[in-house]
Amino acid sequence: MVRIRVLVVDDHRIFAESLAAALTAEPDVDVSAAGSGPAALRCLERAAAEGRRFDVLLVDADLGAAPGTVPAQREPATGPPPPGADGIALVAGVRAAHPGVRTVVLAERDDPRRAALALQAGASGWVAKDCSLSRLLAVVRGVLREETHLPPALLTGVLRELTAARKHRTDSERLVESLTPREHEVLRCMVAGLGRKDVAARLFLSPHTVRTHMQNVLGKLGVHSTLAAVALARRAGVRPADLAGDVVERSGQLA
Repeated sequence: MVRIRVLVVDDHRIFAESLAAALTAEPDVDVSAAGSGPAALRCLERAAAEGRRFDVLLVDADLGAAPGTVPAQREPATGPPPPGADGIALVAGVRAAHPGVRTVVLAERDDPRRAALALQAGASGWVAKDCSLSRLLAVVRGVLREETHLPPALLTGVLRELTAARKHRTDSERLVESLTPREHEVLRCMVAGLGRKDVAARLFLSPHTVRTHMQNVLGKLGVHSTLAAVALARRAGVRPADLAGDVVERSGQLA
């Protein structure tokens, strides 16, 4: 019998242990539990090193949120938070580090915006926490067949959110395409978090010239701050400058 290895990630210990116990009763399911995003990532790394990778993560949508609060509406354009900082961030971190693992988000409330963000981050499903065990097992087995699972009531809202996000990305890409190659390189440095002096040193330009390039970038993107420019760049898929690997050719003299 092929066994399915499931990792439940929830900082509500009683819920996590109860769900793990219910799933363990299934003859073809092995279950472990983690109480935080970082703990889940450590479990994944350890399991991979030991040759017994997890197949599915069941992740609390409100992971890390204070009791009684609603997590902030995080938009991908602002850049992902640190891996494991919250439920959606954990989904993105797992997708990047363990692409073979499927993730399903467990939510206490229907939220088409956050469900869309979860799918964009790499989740394969969004399921109510109070769904039946048989429904949850059907989702777990379904995502292993490359299926995507959403509650029917969320489908219209999620599709609307994804369509809006796609249009937003297209508009952002059009603005980024208006930049010159040098301005694009400056923008990549901004996305990487470099300040003006660091950009100048990296691109062998004077700080004054970098300031001019940054002002041009803001003007062409139609924004008024570096943070807004970085958010738009991320939305358009601009990669940060690879500070370890990129090699920038020197132009010959400081501008």
